[in-house]
Amino acid sequence: MQFFKYKEDRIPFAIIGSFFVIDLIYYFLVDDLKLLLAWMILAIIVKGITAAWNHNHQHHNTFKQPWLNRLVEIIFGMHTGICGYAWVLHHNVGHHVNYLDQSKDESAWLNSKGERMMRLRYSLEIFITSYYRCFIVGLKHPKILRKFLAMTSLTAGIMIALTLYRPIPALIVLWIPSILSLLITADSTYWHHSGLPTGNHFEASRNTIDSICFNILTGNFGYHTAHHYRGGLHWTKLPALHEEIKDKIPAHCYLKPTPFFATLDFIIKKLGLVGEDIQLQTQKGSL
Repeated sequence: MQFFKYKEDRIPFAIIGSFFVIDLIYYFLVDDLKLLLAWMILAIIVKGITAAWNHNHQHHNTFKQPWLNRLVEIIFGMHTGICGYAWVLHHNVGHHVNYLDQSKDESAWLNSKGERMMRLRYSLEIFITSYYRCFIVGLKHPKILRKFLAMTSLTAGIMIALTLYRPIPALIVLWIPSILSLLITADSTYWHHSGLPTGNHFEASRNTIDSICFNILTGNFGYHTAHHYRGGLHWTKLPALHEEIKDKIPAHCYLKPTPFFATLDFIIKKLGLVGEDIQLQTQKGSL
């Protein structure tokens, strides 16, 4: 029986599943505060990146079997603070539909005075109001809203039960990384869109296409214009679509990777862990 719609998802989801198992091992078996805090720091980084795969999954479900999609959405919810169908409401039928109109955009970067928000204010505002905005969008999509409420209730119920059983490990291993992952996710949308013209798809998003690590680790999240141009397209197909539309994207919509990913790129190149052929394959979406 085939489980994955695309074979390219097997390795990323094997890694995500393995990390979840290690998360549970730390939660159930580790009591040493130093070890828990050390794992938490690593988990914040990993779960922040995992949010990109949650995003990809809720645009284009990974598995052929619905029950597997719901199961992985529980894992995603526990990892990233973004439960099943939250992306669908806030992002797919919200932000993607409205991002060219700041008066409607669920992730609007203009304030009530028509001014660009400061990054910290934007990130905190989207972070704090994210589930409320999901609910408001859901009122227009009641079938999706019911699924969102069911998945959120189930995920929250599991998190609460684990917290009651082992409060300190739950706080350090589960709650803090997932909350910070949600905040990181809100911040990334500011980085992708704030301050750009909203007259058309080709000028309204920033792209990072020359980072090996960024696009491998996030599922081609750097091809953001292509993603908004065809939001339901599987992540492996975004580089090819980018090639079709790249002449329409202005130069200022291309950015270098953030310091974190630039450092990773530098390290793996210095260590000789990748070559130019890997970078070309990544840009063509063949990994």
